[in-house]
Amino acid sequence: MSKTTPGWCFSIDVGGTFTDCVARTPGGELRVLKVLSSATLKGNVEAAEAEGLLDKSLRREPHDFFRGFELRLLAADGSELERAEVSGSSGADGAIFTSEELVTLAEAHSWELRSPEEAPLLCMRTLMRLRLDEDLGEVDLRLGTTRGTNALLEREGARTAVLTTPGFADLLLIGNQDRPRIFDLEIRKPRPLFDAAREIPGRISANGDELEPLDLDRAAAVLAELEAAGTEAVSICLLHSAANPAHEEALAELALEFNFSEVVRSSASSSSPRMVSRGDTSLVDAYLGPVIRGYVASIAEAAPSASLRLLTSAGGLCSPRLFSGKDAVLSGPAGGVVGSAQVAREAGCACAIAFDMGGTSTDVSRWDGGFEMEYEALKAGVRIAAPLLAIETVAAGGGSICGFDGEKLTVGPRSAGSVPGPACYGAGGELAITDLNFFLGRIPADRFPFPLDGDAVRRRLDAMASSLRGRGYEKSLEEIAAGYLEIADQRMAAAIRRISLARGYDVREYPLVAFGGAGAQHACAVADELGIVKVLVPALAGVLSARGASQADVTRIVERPVLELAENISPSCFEELMSDLEEQARSELLLDGLDEELLAAPRRALDLRYSGQDSTIELEAGLDNCREAFEKAHERRYGFTHPGRELELVTARVTCSAGIGEERVEAAPAPSAATEAPGSRRAFFSGAWVDAAVLDEASLGQGESVAGPAIISSAYHTIVVAPGWTAARHPSGHLVLERLDKPRTLSACDAAGEPDPVQLEIFHLHFASIAEEMGVALENSAVSTNVRERLDFSCAVFDSGGGLVANAPHIPVHLGAMGECVRQVSRRVSDLAPGDVIVTNDPFLGGSHLPDVTVVTPVFDAETDELLFYTASRAHHAEIGGRRPGSMAPDSKNLSEEGVLLRSFKVIEAGVPRLDELEKILLSGPWPSRCPRENLADIEAQVAANRAGARRLEELIAARGRATVLGYMVHIQAAARRLMESHLGRLSRGTRTFEDELDDGTKIALRMEVGESRALLDFTGTAGVLDNNFNATPAIVSSAVLYCFRCLIDKDIPLNAGVLEPIELILPESFLNPPPAVDPSECAAVAAGNVETSQRVVDVVLGALGVAAASQGTMNNLLFGNQSFGYYETIAGGAGAGEGFPGAAGVHTHMTNTRITDPEVLERRYPVRLRRFSLRAGSGGAGSFPGGDGVIRELEFLDEVEVSILSQRRARGPYGAAGGAPGQPGRNLLLRPGAKEWEELPAVTTFSARAGDRLRIETPGGGGWGAPPKD
Repeated sequence: MSKTTPGWCFSIDVGGTFTDCVARTPGGELRVLKVLSSATLKGNVEAAEAEGLLDKSLRREPHDFFRGFELRLLAADGSELERAEVSGSSGADGAIFTSEELVTLAEAHSWELRSPEEAPLLCMRTLMRLRLDEDLGEVDLRLGTTRGTNALLEREGARTAVLTTPGFADLLLIGNQDRPRIFDLEIRKPRPLFDAAREIPGRISANGDELEPLDLDRAAAVLAELEAAGTEAVSICLLHSAANPAHEEALAELALEFNFSEVVRSSASSSSPRMVSRGDTSLVDAYLGPVIRGYVASIAEAAPSASLRLLTSAGGLCSPRLFSGKDAVLSGPAGGVVGSAQVAREAGCACAIAFDMGGTSTDVSRWDGGFEMEYEALKAGVRIAAPLLAIETVAAGGGSICGFDGEKLTVGPRSAGSVPGPACYGAGGELAITDLNFFLGRIPADRFPFPLDGDAVRRRLDAMASSLRGRGYEKSLEEIAAGYLEIADQRMAAAIRRISLARGYDVREYPLVAFGGAGAQHACAVADELGIVKVLVPALAGVLSARGASQADVTRIVERPVLELAENISPSCFEELMSDLEEQARSELLLDGLDEELLAAPRRALDLRYSGQDSTIELEAGLDNCREAFEKAHERRYGFTHPGRELELVTARVTCSAGIGEERVEAAPAPSAATEAPGSRRAFFSGAWVDAAVLDEASLGQGESVAGPAIISSAYHTIVVAPGWTAARHPSGHLVLERLDKPRTLSACDAAGEPDPVQLEIFHLHFASIAEEMGVALENSAVSTNVRERLDFSCAVFDSGGGLVANAPHIPVHLGAMGECVRQVSRRVSDLAPGDVIVTNDPFLGGSHLPDVTVVTPVFDAETDELLFYTASRAHHAEIGGRRPGSMAPDSKNLSEEGVLLRSFKVIEAGVPRLDELEKILLSGPWPSRCPRENLADIEAQVAANRAGARRLEELIAARGRATVLGYMVHIQAAARRLMESHLGRLSRGTRTFEDELDDGTKIALRMEVGESRALLDFTGTAGVLDNNFNATPAIVSSAVLYCFRCLIDKDIPLNAGVLEPIELILPESFLNPPPAVDPSECAAVAAGNVETSQRVVDVVLGALGVAAASQGTMNNLLFGNQSFGYYETIAGGAGAGEGFPGAAGVHTHMTNTRITDPEVLERRYPVRLRRFSLRAGSGGAGSFPGGDGVIRELEFLDEVEVSILSQRRARGPYGAAGGAPGQPGRNLLLRPGAKEWEELPAVTTFSARAGDRLRIETPGGGGWGAPPKD
């Protein structure tokens, strides 16, 4: 293939609503077209005759162009009157003819013409002026499409089956066992992509050896059964196929002998060393493959001579032969990322932030001379482990719905969509962002293809103003509208921070490339929020994703898992590996029809991490300099390094490209003649109506500029130039917007002032995003499996008094506990000073149990040394000492037996680390930590996460003012209190009681009194302090109560200390409030209180409220290890049903949401073999709405280990409600080698296991709701 193709060249982006086309004629002229993705044209009936209709908009088309189209006549209300096939058309007068008389033509208000071909072909024929019966000839077509994304979102893929290793048929249903939204009692897991899962005997070990041969006879029988059942696609995912794909290859070869449309093996779809991630990726390929192939085939059939390339999720082009389901997931937005990078290049910029704002959402990405990639991401509820452009999506767009939750204004995540659309569309839609831009004079109504309804917008704003007055807020309609836009801008700015500041990049050094239908309307405001001073608006901003497809290279990315310490890899082996990958990538491009002289030099990359970490950093480095490059990158991203820790090479990767787009990067088309003369209009900016210049984009010539405020319009987008900004035409043809002066500083509001409903939401978003960014930093930089794999941690921001301001929704059991911890630490450590960092795990200082280590960072004013706020993080350390490995000994009797106690230790004092002293403490006492090095590494990661949060808060103070930020820390808590009071007022008043018991009969008693806006929870009557470790601290009880009442609220409210203020707890001394003591040996043991008792407290509170049946009521804690390691996991079960919904199966519930370690990771790192991880069919309680099923998890130990189990709901199953049956209780079973029967184990036990011993844990099902239906 040559670099240029004679004749027509098309680059097309097929979106969910519109298809955009940028074409180059044989003469080199660029043309642009936008059509509906349904391949439908629309118009109004202007005149009618019996044999046809007339519409002057159709006069430009050639004679009989529409012959073969389908004509639909519509009434004024949009309902269909009749349809007919078009027999001919006249371009001279815009007439459409049908072979049959149109009997309803006189009644028709509008018409639709639909092509029998796909939208890209309609674009091509329209621009080439060719009828359906005319050959398109030799054209060059580059296509990006959302067809795969839409099929995935709407679950409209092929009927698919999964073949897997025995014991894992349900693995992809269970996934990581976490639930999507922690406060939803009705747990909605994504719909599965497969209809059947079948197990094929055979097994590979973690190191790639064959343990059991593959049973091909059984496989053939299963495949025949699937074929007979109508299965269209088969996904093959076998355990450890990344280490040895032989079994998968044999199965795939066999499956190809049957009549399946698609056969995909996971080892070919992904190089991920995780079975769940690889299995989901393979499943996406199989599920979408027939859909994509059918779509591409329909285009190829209509244009058989076309040279077709498709844009992949990685931003490169490939042939239809190589295009797979996972390649289609980001095919649409990838064009915008590629196009924005080219715009930045043409404007002389070396980096850029892409800002693509559409109707429903906004996509942002970062370019630094090369595209940032990610190699595992969650898309449409499915894990995809393959090279993807790193695109962050936020639910904020022109259609985002604007509301009021009683305290603050809200934007999104719901969208008005295209039907009914925003209120200004006149179809009854809700108030949306587009309405507000229109109301404030920022959208010229005359450029819309239909009249806009200004009265509908004003009516909705009047209603909103009335709601605000009811709360005591007096706001003008303009202030309300501008406030909503500011909130939307903040949500989009937060997404940009996540791809820049959170990854160690200064966003102020980047220009913003604004495109999409609404990007240029908000670009100046978003840039101001981020401190960005330059915005680029592409010449073809409205169709940039299509434009980008013409500028992409043909690319192949090949990778191979390595999973070896870098120091153990010889230079010769490394070079052989990389050379093999380069040859593979080059060969694939040559087989794809490319000339060798077009191939660029291959790019080598390595995914590296510290040994024990989970997240990797991709670097273009060699074996000789990888450590230096890695530690520099790690320092930039996380703020610290581990110089003595081994470096692991996880994946080797080679990218090879053919630069066929290089000569296709034409200059942007010369601006067409302006369609209207410059003028002015009134628009609302900075709190006032001002005169804004109005001009057509085409009227702004090269070198000319216009100062804001100004509204610049074009055919497909509107550019808002805000006051303080200027817009000028760059020689490249793009517009460059630059800030001339500093943004206006908002008026301050301290804690004593009146809060603003707009700023309440904005600061809620600020504080929440900071806590979330802390969590991302901790997850990526921690070393332990507990933090990096299971995500057993939480991060939060606190005011100077220790009041919780924002807690990222990580682990519910941590929610209300850390505030008390911060307050206790501040009281106990009287000499806190700048540069100090405290570490504690004391359960009686607001902690939970010893493995939960909290790091508290006080932040002071740099000039006055006044304490401003705290950042804190809590992480579960799988080993902190104690009688048993894993630090949660089932038989512990007092706190000293559970591990090392850290009361309040300054791990950093005045900026000086004291890690050596901390290590001595960890190694001291009767039961020291078995893994102090891992403890220190995770504590360093927690310190870095706190530092990241503190830095962001300091930046916020610098931008918004100290009094304002500290004031809104108080206001946001007060707002949460009022929201909780409002929701309590909706509960039926009166006294409720409820009791439940632990398996040993220990009672929890609750009397709940609900008043007008307050609730009293009295636990008097609860059993006394226990001599086992099921004692819980008041902080745990507070967390459980906060969680339960938060679950009653179906809105996104600030999660802070204010939520608990209207709730009074009475906790007499009991096993829910054991007394503290100076000597740990005199303190009650609490290891199980955090993980087990907390779940029972939730059952009791929800039981009193009567809102749901009991969920599994346990975390099923499993610990095993020896003197060299400790491993800990909690296991999912069944969720309780409620009124109107069934319980979810195989999911973590209530006070935990930790992930489970992937089967391949588990077997690779620990001496264990996972024999089974499946749903426990029938374990959910029966009912009108049944409870969810528990799971079965069976392990075989390969070495001598100490095993501990802490579990509950083994004596009695989780209760049903409203006549529903209880779920089945759980079971713990052990099978010794040679034994014929499984031995039943207690709910709480510890034992020594030998190689060959098998442990099976069957977790409880959830309770049912409502009387079961009668047979």
